[in-house]
Amino acid sequence: MQAIGHLIPIALAVAISSVPIMAMIFMLLSPGRNRSAVPYMVGWILGIVIVLSVCALLAHTVPTASSDRQPDVAVGIAEIIVGIALIGVAFFSWRRSRRPETPKTPAWLSSAGKLGPWSSLGLGLVLNVRPKGILLAIAAGLTLRADADTPSVVVVSIVVYTLIAASTVTIPIIATVAAPKRMEPRLVSVHDWMLRNGGLLTGVIVGFIGVFVIGTGIGRL
Repeated sequence: MQAIGHLIPIALAVAISSVPIMAMIFMLLSPGRNRSAVPYMVGWILGIVIVLSVCALLAHTVPTASSDRQPDVAVGIAEIIVGIALIGVAFFSWRRSRRPETPKTPAWLSSAGKLGPWSSLGLGLVLNVRPKGILLAIAAGLTLRADADTPSVVVVSIVVYTLIAASTVTIPIIATVAAPKRMEPRLVSVHDWMLRNGGLLTGVIVGFIGVFVIGTGIGRL
């Protein structure tokens, strides 16, 4: 389905987002991981579904072509604007990653391992409403508006998008709950790598998705 094909790159950009992954790692490496990690995972998944659903509903205010032979000009223009905004976010992340000083973890992020169940659930929800997350959800909502022609396609597309977007949080949490001693060294390695390269990775991926969304928008004109 065309809608799913357009959603997969956007979902991958959500999945590789460094902040949710780092928050997850701090929780899994903390003594209280059993009370915080699973609620955080639930909040992250719910947040993805809620934000995407809201953006998809709002995208229905954008007019589309009355027939398949006519271009979706309004959707295309909206996607171009969102793509340009994503490139701006990518440039900011890249510039920040190029700073010479040693990268430091924000205090609020390093304290994620001390959160209780409800706070962890709330954190998972809130991390979906960062500017980058909102822009990616808007891009996904516009894709659903233009390419998902039936309710069943919309539902399947949202499920596939959520599975991909949440995979980098859900899989490590499930694996750590099942085998904590085996996962701990890997989590430490990922933490160190993300601390050094997370900003650059975000910049590259989001920049690529911005170009992709712009290209999709131009193709609709």
